[in-house]
Formats: sequence, C-alpha cells, structure tokens
Amino acid sequence: MSLKFEIQPAANPTPESERTAKLADPGFGRIFTDHMAIVRYNQAKGWHGARVESRANFPLDPAAAVLHYAQEIFEGLKAYKRDNGVNLFRPDANARRFKNSAERMAMAPLPEDVFIEAVEQLVRIDKRLDTGRRGQSLFAALHDRERGLPRRQAVGRIHLRRHRPRRSAPISRADRRRLSIWVSENYTRAAVGGTGAVKCGGNYAASLRAQAEAIEHGCDQVVFLDAIERRYIEDSAA
Repeated sequence: MSLKFEIQPAANPTPESERTAKLADPGFGRIFTDHMAIVRYNQAKGWHGARVESRANFPLDPAAAVLHYAQEIFEGLKAYKRDNGVNLFRPDANARRFKNSAERMAMAPLPEDVFIEAVEQLVRIDKRLDTGRRGQSLFAALHDRERGLPRRQAVGRIHLRRHRPRRSAPISRADRRRLSIWVSENYTRAAVGGTGAVKCGGNYAASLRAQAEAIEHGCDQVVFLDAIERRYIEDSAA
C-alpha cells in the first residue's frame, strides 16, 4: 500500500528567535515543531486522507473509545543530525512494532510503508528544528481509535518534538554516574496473555505508581519482576 501525502505548510511557523530561545533548554518532550502528519481510516475507504499540516489539537468526542477503554497506541523513534543530513534510526522496526501493537489492540494496523513515509515527510518539512547541538529529535506517532467497533474508525497522527536525552542515558563521560534502581515487588508491567509487548498508554500508566514509589525511596528508575513468580527481571522503565 502507498499513499500520496498532501503537504499543507503552516501559515504561521514559529519565528526563528522564539524557536532558538525554546531550544536553549528543550527538556524532554516539551518542544514541538510546527507540523504533524495525519492519516485517517474507516472501513469503507481504508487508510486515506494522508497529509502534513499545521500542528493542532484533535476535536474529541466524549464517547471516544480512547477515553473509555484506553484503546490507543503510540510509537517513538529518533533522528540524528549527521554530515549527510538528518538520519532516522531503524524506522522499519518502529513501523513493524506499531503495526503489531495495533493488531493486539484490535485496531486497524497502519501499513509499515505509510508509517515510514509519514515520518520522512515530517522530517523534510520540520528538519529546521535540528540545531546541531547535542541531543536528538524524537518523532512520536499517535494512533487513536475514535469510536465504534474495532477497526471501524481511526486517526493516525505523527508529530515531532526536540529533546535532550533523559537523565538515565548519560551523554558524556562527565555526566556518567551510577543509577539507583528500585525493584518493584508490588507492581508488574507484563503478564502472559497481556499487552506488555504493546506500546499502549495503559502500559505506561500502570508503571507510574511504581515509578513514584522508586522516587519516594530515592531511586532513579524501576525494575519490574515477572508477574507469576516475582523472581525474574521482566522490564525496566529506563
């Protein structure tokens, strides 16, 4: 499957001075670019309406399944500035996981080539966000099912944000230090037959109480044990 993306550049892009000021301290996931990529789905048309347009909020029906059943998935991948331009890191692997996650959550799977094309189109139009400083550009894909039965209607959106690496990922010898890890004995993140391998919001929401517990004990990150015997390392939030 292949879709042609309609490009609608932002009418009022962020001024250079404002963008430079924001990028001086981007933090993690706080600074977004001017555009987003959208692809829509319904049973009659399949995936359609692919376009890149100004970043904006979604109008959301109060009955949306994402609010009541948390039926949504997301994906993130990094792009690095190099001498030959901005390079994506293994977008095919993210596209494959995005598709697998959709199938597990009873959602319409976005074809892998459409996922990659959407990210590439967004990189082309918003690559000015990369200043060449230490750090990465993070591309996050959001796929919400709006309402109705599984696979009936959905919206896929990809947006781009600039961030510095998380504290748990040292970026230079001077920054390196030992991390303190809290082993959670009360909370688990994955179970046989569950959604532990899926990038859905519920998996991350379920980890937040354990993360708060780690912070309360002065630790940086959490290690989750297996859900059956609580003896084997299953996952880390780092």
